[in-house]
Amino acid sequence: MRKMTKIEIITRPEKLEALKEGMNKIGVTGMTVSQVLGYGLQKGHREVYRGTEYNVNLVPKVKVEIVVCEVPVESVIETAKTVCRTGNVGDGKIFVYGIDNAVRIRTGEEGDSAILDPADIHKLK
Repeated sequence: MRKMTKIEIITRPEKLEALKEGMNKIGVTGMTVSQVLGYGLQKGHREVYRGTEYNVNLVPKVKVEIVVCEVPVESVIETAKTVCRTGNVGDGKIFVYGIDNAVRIRTGEEGDSAILDPADIHKLK
């Protein structure tokens, strides 16, 4: 079984399409995307609604989760940094985790076979 790595990218919602395109170009075949709220250095911002000013402490972000075993982790990180960087506070974070196992529920396959495209598994054998 090859080493599997999970990369979690939290970034601006408007960067999602460019991030998906970038990942597709380097061979990432799947990802999970969630809409999340959070804050870091931004600490939110102030808005005015119907004449009343209020603090928005949590800022909308997207969280993209990718698990790879064939695509180099460094390629995923470099692509995400290039695509998501605006140079302003709030560009986001990238977290990298080791994965012990994965299971494809439909077939029961485990390990790297569970995250690879079935057509690619036959090529590797």
